[in-house]
Amino acid sequence: MRNSKETRTALDAFVGRKAEIDTMLDRLKSLSDEHFGYAPDDIDWGHVGTLGHYADILKRITDAAFKEGEHAE
Repeated sequence: MRNSKETRTALDAFVGRKAEIDTMLDRLKSLSDEHFGYAPDDIDWGHVGTLGHYADILKRITDAAFKEGEHAE
């Protein structure tokens, strides 16, 4: 059985990491709401590629979190 100090330390670290993730998600949502800072008339295929890269990275994260894709059980 783990002692309460070790558990509290792990819980504190978990909450800290969760706060980091929440902050990143909030920033990404805000940036997405603003079309990633791109003006509609300025969009080119490079911007599409950039968003594709972001989507690929996020897919790896969501696959791991939800046990999908290569992380499926």
